[in-house]
Amino acid sequence: MRSVIKTIVRTAAVFAAATLFSQAQFVDSGAPGQAGPKSQAVVYLFPEQVTVRAGKPASVDLHFRVAPGLHINSHTPSDQFLIATTFSIPGNDGVALAAASYPAGQQISLASDPTTKLNVYTGDFVIHAQLVSPAGNHLAQGKLHYQACDRNQCMPPKTITVPIDVVAQ
Repeated sequence: MRSVIKTIVRTAAVFAAATLFSQAQFVDSGAPGQAGPKSQAVVYLFPEQVTVRAGKPASVDLHFRVAPGLHINSHTPSDQFLIATTFSIPGNDGVALAAASYPAGQQISLASDPTTKLNVYTGDFVIHAQLVSPAGNHLAQGKLHYQACDRNQCMPPKTITVPIDVVAQ
């Protein structure tokens, strides 16, 4: 009986979330300091170039910044239906992502639902990546996937390119 009730409650929650999401207005403001068509919600700051030992995992700290007034879900969001922030490197440029370590998120709640806690990134955050590269110079085209929101609404999920010039010796 308990599992049936859990299933009903979970189904109702999914339906409610889908209904709210379908009615949400997505943020697309061009106001200064806000994400919009002329600015990005998340920007890659650095490093532009790294030197690593060829064929060995190397630690690289990737620095990002979330625009003021916005937040993105952490890598471990508080609900399975929220979009996690993830970093990847597609395998076609010679550089491989051996592992990625994400920072702990910050707990926030929104005025519209103060009882729900969200695990998010705001401001600057760093992803610790382990890169492996064959000898030579390679332009790795990493990808950061996230969904940005303000305190009232969310933008569609987005993936930005994270270019890293990897010099492997």
